[in-house]
Amino acid sequence: MKNVFVIHGPSGSGQDSIIEGVAKLLPIERVITTVSREMRSFESQGHPYYFITKEAFEDLLRADALAEYVQKYTGIYYGVTKAELARFTESNSGKIGIWKVDAEGAATIKARYPEVTVILITAPLEVIEERIRNRETLPEAEIQSRLDHIKEWLPKSIYDYKIENEEGKLDEAIARVKTIIDSRVEK
Repeated sequence: MKNVFVIHGPSGSGQDSIIEGVAKLLPIERVITTVSREMRSFESQGHPYYFITKEAFEDLLRADALAEYVQKYTGIYYGVTKAELARFTESNSGKIGIWKVDAEGAATIKARYPEVTVILITAPLEVIEERIRNRETLPEAEIQSRLDHIKEWLPKSIYDYKIENEEGKLDEAIARVKTIIDSRVEK
């Protein structure tokens, strides 16, 4: 899949900070996920999602129009349409697509599109735990659930590259991701 890179990282890994940093250095654009929930007051169509009804999302499923999707325990669907991917793969705009997904999404994408470069952003588990605890007010059970999920997915071999975002070394992690993208992007 030409010029589309999958970025996955657990909560607290710094994946959004790295994507923002790379965006200052390369002509990247996020692959936009379609979601079947109401838009919030601070959101708009296309920022950060395309918002549609659950029925419309299920129509996309029946039409085989999704490249990848998941239905969360809340009943809300999240997925990327094949048309959204075509925006990068079929254009000559020079844009680089960054497709941010969860662990299950990364596995599905790698299975369907083995040529896609999947980059895992991680950090030492104790750093991730500290970041989660410092930035979010979650019940202890939710924190433990997230940490258990991270431990389950980090050893998987679906990733082409693993970048460790160590504390105080964000610029180094950004530079490593940029180098990977530079080496793999098709001109």
